[in-house]
Amino acid sequence: MNALVEAVALEQRTDPSPLARARVQRQLTPEQASKRAGLTLAEVEWIEDGRLYRFGSSEKATLALLLYATSLGIGRREARRLAGLPVIETSRTARIKALAAVGAVAFAVLVAVALPTLLDRSGSSPSAATAGLPAPWKISVDVYNGSGDIQYTRRVADRIGSMAYQIKHVGKARRFDYPETAVYFPPGGEGIGERLADQLGVPARPLPAGRNPRRLVVIVGPARALG
Repeated sequence: MNALVEAVALEQRTDPSPLARARVQRQLTPEQASKRAGLTLAEVEWIEDGRLYRFGSSEKATLALLLYATSLGIGRREARRLAGLPVIETSRTARIKALAAVGAVAFAVLVAVALPTLLDRSGSSPSAATAGLPAPWKISVDVYNGSGDIQYTRRVADRIGSMAYQIKHVGKARRFDYPETAVYFPPGGEGIGERLADQLGVPARPLPAGRNPRRLVVIVGPARALG
């Protein structure tokens, strides 16, 4: 387990995110923005740093992001500018159609994110291999950067969080020479470890010790396409 001890702190962003720039342009402090959005200061920092995995689920992250952007009054033109897209002037009818299209896309994204979780929670058609396992949201996962690429590590954490697992911590492993991403499970956690490993398309390996059979550790190796 010594190789899995987390580092003191996460690597930090060196440049402000588009949402942070939008807040500064409105002359708002993070504290003022959090009150305006009805979010905690920590949640505002997670959003601006792109650490959406800290919300624990894609639904919570999506709603928090929507609340924050709405509270800042970010409209379509500004959103396109922040995203680096050209701002296109359109007629009133075209704007209405565009808004309707954006709404349809947003609804489709929310359904795509939430539906698998909702089906899992309702107990619909579980596979034989996972029928007796705890639901993903009852499993805590620590994600460690084992290759030196913190951005890829955060993407893996986002992927795991989107499957309704509780992301408890994202940080650095004690070394950066792990050759591949793997899911490590404690004694008694083989089933949940193999389930997550199968979902990510990576190997599952046992930990030498551990008291919580519902805690998994994912050590992220070099970037690759996940399952």
